[in-house]
Amino acid sequence: MSNVTGSFQLMKSLNRSLVLNKIRSAGAVSRAAIAKETKLTPPTVTNIVNELIESNLVRESEMGTSKGGRKPVLLTINDQEFFIIGLDVGARKIRGVLTDLNAKELVADHAALYQDISADQLTERMTQMIEDLIQSAGVERTQVVGVGVGMHGIVDHEQGVARFAPTYHLKEIPIKEQLETAVKLPVFVENDAKAMALGELWFGAGRGCDNLIAVNIGVGIGAGIIFNNRLYHGHNAVAGELGHTIIDINGSPCSCGSFGCLQTVAGGDSIAERAAREIASGRESLLREKIAGKDEINGEIVYECALAGDQLCIDILQETGRYLGVGMTNVINLMNPAKLIIGGGVSKAGDFILGPLQDVVSQRALTDEVKQTNISTAELQEHATVIGAVTIVLADLFTPDLLNAK
Repeated sequence: MSNVTGSFQLMKSLNRSLVLNKIRSAGAVSRAAIAKETKLTPPTVTNIVNELIESNLVRESEMGTSKGGRKPVLLTINDQEFFIIGLDVGARKIRGVLTDLNAKELVADHAALYQDISADQLTERMTQMIEDLIQSAGVERTQVVGVGVGMHGIVDHEQGVARFAPTYHLKEIPIKEQLETAVKLPVFVENDAKAMALGELWFGAGRGCDNLIAVNIGVGIGAGIIFNNRLYHGHNAVAGELGHTIIDINGSPCSCGSFGCLQTVAGGDSIAERAAREIASGRESLLREKIAGKDEINGEIVYECALAGDQLCIDILQETGRYLGVGMTNVINLMNPAKLIIGGGVSKAGDFILGPLQDVVSQRALTDEVKQTNISTAELQEHATVIGAVTIVLADLFTPDLLNAK
């Protein structure tokens, strides 16, 4: 392909995405309005729209309001004709959804994952979930636009490779290659926190905000950074690994191989570990009754006991919140986002954690304005990452530039 031909094809693709995203964001819009707002010529818009209608991505709907001539025909996304699959591959389980083009969930599934799982077993589990979702939804494979995967750990989003999944001690998993071979669909792979940030930007607490950071606090702690309305990856795709910022050089060992990472004092496992140590030392707590006959303490049980007024569990959650507050203050001072969104399993502890977190930020952030940084919980809650995985595919379809910031 010549440089001229290649440039033409790129421009055509960008124009197509521009038109598509205008239709998506408007809900219903005329050809004339698209041309006016995108600065594209009316013939260009007409040609692109005709191609989109022919491909069934766009359909003509009701007539718009007339301004003196014929009523304009409005265009909408044909959201019921095509579907997207999203997978959230976490540290304990895999969650999957099949949605329409508005990210409305139609079918959902989940399955447990184990720490000694192999790379092949992990991709086989993903493959099976994709096939199960398609079958459960009763849709044709040709109607599925693509599969988005939100994967914990360090992800090369361009190659679709999980470079390091610390919970499973796995490296260099070719997720995109293996899934595309198995399911014969386009596959997009992204870090789970970055996927969560996209989901909140499009469908959650981040709507209308060009600069935000979404923090996914579960077993690990990761952040997705939206800067100037683009997803930021960093030079080697490591941007956002907040859980592996070191806050105590003499601290406990972390799954990444380092010591004293934020994850070791504020991740989900650290909550359970601190509670177990306190119980073993003889501290009185409702936990003794709660775990009777069970194998181990987990964060959910700690939260339940805190709700019941157990002081030990309240203390542990509040201490976790203060550690997170230190981490968030560092992030705010470094990046100065307009909004900070807190999600993941640990965030379900609500004010037990968010209160102390916000207190530390309001005391320790650099200036009075920064101390007032908007901090909120993820609007999509436990669905943030899996809907974020769906949004990866949507972003490639509607606004590919959003995914390509370094």
